[in-house]
Amino acid sequence: MFKSLFHWKVLVNIVLAMALFAGLVWLTFRWLEFHTNHGEEVPVPNVMNMTVHDAIKILDDSGLEYEVDSFKYDPKFRPFQVLAVNPNPGSNVKNGRIITLKVNPRTWAKVAIPDIIDRYKGLAFNQLNLVGLKVGDTLYEPSIQRDAVLRILYNGTSVKPGTQIPRFSAVDLVIGSGPLRNVSIPNVVGRTVQEAKKIIAQALFEVGIVEHEDGGKDDSDIVYYQDPEFGALRDQGMQIDLWASKKTPAELQNKIKQLDEMYRPKIDTALAPIEYREMPTAEERPASVTKNPPAATTATAVPKTKPANTNSSPSVGSPQATVKTNNSATPQNSKPAEKPKPKKVVIE
Repeated sequence: MFKSLFHWKVLVNIVLAMALFAGLVWLTFRWLEFHTNHGEEVPVPNVMNMTVHDAIKILDDSGLEYEVDSFKYDPKFRPFQVLAVNPNPGSNVKNGRIITLKVNPRTWAKVAIPDIIDRYKGLAFNQLNLVGLKVGDTLYEPSIQRDAVLRILYNGTSVKPGTQIPRFSAVDLVIGSGPLRNVSIPNVVGRTVQEAKKIIAQALFEVGIVEHEDGGKDDSDIVYYQDPEFGALRDQGMQIDLWASKKTPAELQNKIKQLDEMYRPKIDTALAPIEYREMPTAEERPASVTKNPPAATTATAVPKTKPANTNSSPSVGSPQATVKTNNSATPQNSKPAEKPKPKKVVIE
């Protein structure tokens, strides 16, 4: 067995296998050196503060690959200026190495406009500030949504939420100023329901009940009655009820009369107008007459009268003519004598 291992043929096969293995290893390393340019290095050119276009041209001439990364915008530097290079300029790298260029962008990075439509203006301002946007002009227009954001304008053009614009840009906001008072109701009789809804919306009113004569919901039906009537003065935002039918208003005169009796009753002007008088309040009523308070216990003097002379007959026309000395009742035709009012004497 051992003799067969040391046979010359076996030894020759072993030597050939080892030589073949060594040759494969040598060829592999040679291929790697050729593929990776082992030992061949080039310095990274200094492209700092150049424009990105000039830096790319120099890197192409040096046989180096590159990638451009938009760095944070800095208004101190020029747009598209190279602010950083990785690896650093002057370091040796192999051919084909990727060089990263940090470039100052043309402007700030873009951000999405938040959804602030129909939001209160105070909340809208806060949301814009959080994403780095500024509020420019605030424009007001009539709307039933008082102090709510109606539209967003950027450079004079209306934009939708989610639109990408540069950070720190200014946007203008159109805000509702509230409904107007005493606005004339538009006339929608004779229009289709679809047209009537548009007219009512343009006048900043709301569509109320829409009653179809056939019980359907066809917007092509013709409006033959509306409440409030055309020309009535109402505040914006109030509802306008509609009655519609496939027939024309001329064919529905009886129905229109019934609705007039219900919603627009006539007032008989032949009757005398009713006068309304305001009743005086408790404060405006005259104070009731109060009895004289009892005589004060302090320093009041009652004048004394002399007793009537019973022997002498009173003269005609004197006040004592109707008074008997024996305190009898006064005659019915004569008024009782008034008692003298006590006088107050103030002691200082």
